[in-house]
Amino acid sequence: MRRKRTKLAPARLAAVLVCVLLAAAVVWGGLSLLAKLTHYGESSTIASDGPGEEETPGQTQMQPSDAPEDGLIPGLAVNSYDASKFYQQDGLIRYSGDTPAHVGVDVSSHQQDIDWQAVAAAGVEFAMIRVGYRGYTEGEIQPDAYFEQNIRLAQEAGLDVGVYFFSQAINADEALEEAQFVLDALEGHSLQYPVIFDWEDIEAEARTDGMDSIILSGCAYAFCNAIEQAGYRAGIYFNQRQGYQEFDLLKLQDYIFWLAEYNPTPTFLYDFQIWQYANDGRIDGISTDVDLNLSFYEPVKN
Repeated sequence: MRRKRTKLAPARLAAVLVCVLLAAAVVWGGLSLLAKLTHYGESSTIASDGPGEEETPGQTQMQPSDAPEDGLIPGLAVNSYDASKFYQQDGLIRYSGDTPAHVGVDVSSHQQDIDWQAVAAAGVEFAMIRVGYRGYTEGEIQPDAYFEQNIRLAQEAGLDVGVYFFSQAINADEALEEAQFVLDALEGHSLQYPVIFDWEDIEAEARTDGMDSIILSGCAYAFCNAIEQAGYRAGIYFNQRQGYQEFDLLKLQDYIFWLAEYNPTPTFLYDFQIWQYANDGRIDGISTDVDLNLSFYEPVKN
């Protein structure tokens, strides 16, 4: 028997459509949030000559429009630097605001032999030096071949020094292993700047594919906590996308934030202490391009 089709009254039809649209919005918002929590990495890290250079091919920088649209994270300190106070002098970005700022570079074996006396004479005040790295395929930890030479000569030239480890940890146990490697390498050395956890996306098949925000933040926390338990200051390195979407910055806010953002002024919404603003800098004493940094961190004088 054929059923008689009935027509919905206009008002009732409109109500049904509104309900459908609201349901779709809820689902879409939930999926969007889920994607933020679980998605890790279309394009990754900073540059071919930055932290972890030969281990990672390159990083996508975010524009201000990529900032989250759902408001600031309550309890997380915001970027309070005065954009009008950043200026360039002799090819370096400087800051004339109330917070003291220091000019720096970060280096690894990619730069090979460095004339640190010439670097200091060029106005560089601090250096972040790579201690070592974990490979992204086999996961083996390797020392940076130039670490001992760089840290000794940089400090002899009068520069303040911090270090970083290029991580590809996939769990907290591996992050702790990396922290111990760094601590062993630092025996006999003093630092004025932090020890940085530098975890980067890989634009290739890597053992870290599929990492999610919860695990990544747990790795960063385990590394930094171990470093600080040993008496050093610890921190994490990230670009804008990682800072907005992948690291739980609220959980990690007690540590130093090293932001990578290649813009004339930093547009990242949240507070940070070190800003890597270029990967193609040229400095006397260094024969290759080098990453340039501006630090608002007050170095520890030993």
